[in-house]
Amino acid sequence: MANTSNSKVTEEKIIGWFMETVLEHETVPKSVFKFCKENKIKEEQFYKYFGSFEGLQNAIWEKFYENTVSVMQKNESYDTMSNEEKMLTFFFTFFESLTLNRSYVLFILREHKNSMERLGQLKGLRKNIKEFASELIEEGNSDKNLRILKRSPQLFSEGAWVQFLFLLKFWMDDSSPDFEKTDIAIEKSVTTIFQIFENSALEKIIDFGKFLYKENIA
Repeated sequence: MANTSNSKVTEEKIIGWFMETVLEHETVPKSVFKFCKENKIKEEQFYKYFGSFEGLQNAIWEKFYENTVSVMQKNESYDTMSNEEKMLTFFFTFFESLTLNRSYVLFILREHKNSMERLGQLKGLRKNIKEFASELIEEGNSDKNLRILKRSPQLFSEGAWVQFLFLLKFWMDDSSPDFEKTDIAIEKSVTTIFQIFENSALEKIIDFGKFLYKENIA
């Protein structure tokens, strides 16, 4: 694996080496020592950025999120979009990023047979997506004068996370050209959840969330 001891070690380079190692050997490295030796860096250079491979895997998902937000913010029309359009843009952009790294994502998610272990690496991403969704609702609430018309950021953010898990499972199983079925699923699910959230009682929103969850783990 190409690397030189004189090159500046960065967080991004370590992530790149890790993803490449996983795909080449079809397994997560057995130890930080072997990983660093193979890439000709010192262990202390690894630990400067990550405390473990688990932390590194979590960081990769957070990088996907950060890259998505960066791309969206470069869109000059983003600030004038509706909340629904912003959510659509987020999911479309995020899954485009995943598609660019599909081999890694599929392997690393399927490597963990235990669903709790699989979701463990998404902990940081879950926090980011919920915060993003909460901000959308808080923006909408700022335009509503009556308290009864305001929506719960906490409830909507949890729904957005469950929706993401559903779409992730759908994307993993999608074999359509250019993953066009995933694009359709994103559009329909975002439209549906916004309609439900705006027009339905809380109980219906919770029922919809349970449905998405069951579909995801089936």
